[in-house]
Amino acid sequence: MPESYIEKILRARVYDIAKETPLDYAKNLSHRWQNQIFLKREDLQPVFSFKLRGAYNKMFSLSPEEKGKGVVAASAGNHAQGVALSARTLGIKATIVMPCTTPEIKVKSVGSWGAEIILYGDTYDEACKHAMALSEKSQKTFVHPYDDPEVIAGQGTIAMELLRQYNQDIHAIFVPVGGGGLITGIGTYIKYVRPDIKIVGVEPEDAPSMYKALQSQRRVILNQIGIFADGVAVKQVGKETFRLAKHVIDEMLLVSTDEICAAIKDIFDNTRAIVEPAGALGIAGIKKYIQQQGMINHNLIAINSGANMNFDRLRHVSERTELGEQREALLAVTIPEHAGSFLKFCQTIGKRGITEFNYRYSDDSLAQIFVGLEMQQGEKQDFIQCLQANHYPVLDMSDNEMAKLHIRHMVGGHAPSVTNEQLYRFEFPERPGALLNFLTKMGHRWNISLFHYRNHASAYGRVLVGVQVPKAERKDFTHFLKELGYQYWNETKNPVIDLFVSSGKK
Repeated sequence: MPESYIEKILRARVYDIAKETPLDYAKNLSHRWQNQIFLKREDLQPVFSFKLRGAYNKMFSLSPEEKGKGVVAASAGNHAQGVALSARTLGIKATIVMPCTTPEIKVKSVGSWGAEIILYGDTYDEACKHAMALSEKSQKTFVHPYDDPEVIAGQGTIAMELLRQYNQDIHAIFVPVGGGGLITGIGTYIKYVRPDIKIVGVEPEDAPSMYKALQSQRRVILNQIGIFADGVAVKQVGKETFRLAKHVIDEMLLVSTDEICAAIKDIFDNTRAIVEPAGALGIAGIKKYIQQQGMINHNLIAINSGANMNFDRLRHVSERTELGEQREALLAVTIPEHAGSFLKFCQTIGKRGITEFNYRYSDDSLAQIFVGLEMQQGEKQDFIQCLQANHYPVLDMSDNEMAKLHIRHMVGGHAPSVTNEQLYRFEFPERPGALLNFLTKMGHRWNISLFHYRNHASAYGRVLVGVQVPKAERKDFTHFLKELGYQYWNETKNPVIDLFVSSGKK
């Protein structure tokens, strides 16, 4: 057990700037899930995130000479704000490198604390490399967002507060995991004082850096990660945080985007506060844990780690919430193309609420319908079987990311004259010139046959692209995709494509 950290946590200097946040009882959630659920409200910190604890503790520990030279950090959000406010409080000059894709609201927020901002690169990794190079060149201290003992110790002060605030039995604490600083800070203290309490880490399914590292017993670098929960979108956990994690984490849980959205709504319903996706991971994890364990009447705590949410993202969250609660199903249903078929289908549905109904004429024989239906938990499979018993072919799209991101917004019929069509889903950096860069690198080699773009008010936009690529040129096209540098998924064989948009001539 890394006991040397206990003294660091006990001595951590955070309360010059941070506040002891409340531990709120979530009445509605507790009643619904038959357990006592509590929320540790780090979203109520001055910068709406726990990050200032570690940043301030690290910067306070610097020598007078180091403080005089200033600090450098890299971040797209919460850590940047923590460093900027800490620097202003301590009278230290701070330079913060942020990706060019960082939303303007976050750039302005960091700038309002007086830090110098440098926009560099499209990703955190690019910004971080630039920041570390600046640090080395200028001999300014680099303030790491998670892989630093003083930062970890600062985050560990949350655990001290928890045990003061709630001295009864605690079954488990659920902690969002990105680079690992928060969970190792909390876990190190908890396991020393109350080793009976479980420490459960929660990550998004599409950014499982700690999950994979513990599974492999080594730090791994993920090839690509999802960016919906951008506060924990880390390709590789820290070296020091992984060393500690092996001692203090009892279990890792992975949750979907839909489950995260449902948790955001849960927290709003209980507190009237809106947390960011990363901040809702703890509650998403608690719900999954209860379902898996079938447990009742236990005391469970979730760390609400942050609330730096762009307002425009709520549209996307709202779309996905009911799916996350399994109270909505998205189905592709094939019906006969003749008079009265719609009526018969609606009679089969009965009085069930319809959340979405998309259709366009395709040919004289069959029609494909994209339909969203209200459901009770656990009811979906029985309803699908009912449709099949009435001779309706059904495809369940409730877990089909491409259908939820794109197809539900673009159902419009097939294009029979398009040949050699390949369909790819991309995440474009949300900045001027991203599309131009894509088209420039593609040049005149291949024709674009379909294009659908959605802005989710995050650092990346979601794009679905159809490109006509003859079979003999597909190796060249794959090489182009790798050179492009954007994350992508080949969706050509996704069954939803054939139903609603593809020409079928691939």
